[in-house]
Amino acid sequence: MVTAVDSPVGEEFAPALRRLYFVRFAFAVGWAVAVFLTTKSGLGAAGVVLIVGYPLFDVAAAVADAWSAKGAGSIRGLYANMAISSLAALGLGLAAASGIPAVLRVWGSWAIVAGLVQLIVAVARRRMGGQWPMILSGGISVLAGANFVVSASAANPALSSVAGYAVLGGIFFLLSAIRLGRAAKGELT
Repeated sequence: MVTAVDSPVGEEFAPALRRLYFVRFAFAVGWAVAVFLTTKSGLGAAGVVLIVGYPLFDVAAAVADAWSAKGAGSIRGLYANMAISSLAALGLGLAAASGIPAVLRVWGSWAIVAGLVQLIVAVARRRMGGQWPMILSGGISVLAGANFVVSASAANPALSSVAGYAVLGGIFFLLSAIRLGRAAKGELT
């Protein structure tokens, strides 16, 4: 299990985490717009690239997080996230050949497992401040993932739901970045 971040190191780590959360917010919103615009009429090649690209970006973000968190506590949860998201990218690439329902099933499974990992990491980091949005996001990700799996069986499943999921996740990253800034200034307890 991930251990909590100690205060002295956490104070040094928080600015890097805050910048990463801002980047994740911007990426999520831009990605969601691109998915919405490119998958209106079906998955297509651009849609496949975007769908596979999201978990790959998640891997890169987890690598950046782990690199900046060295010495700030255990990063096993981040390594787990890297492995899960790498497998998700591979699974999504394979599922894309079968269509949107298969993509939604894989995406949903990834959202469930990654949400649990995010929840564990955020709970462990809660003393650092700014983690309540990440805790909520992890829990919502689990529920949204289950919804993706169920919605894959609908008459006309669409990828617009994953775009909405990304935007909501991005908003949680933005809120956490803002809260981390306030925590660093001593405005939050």
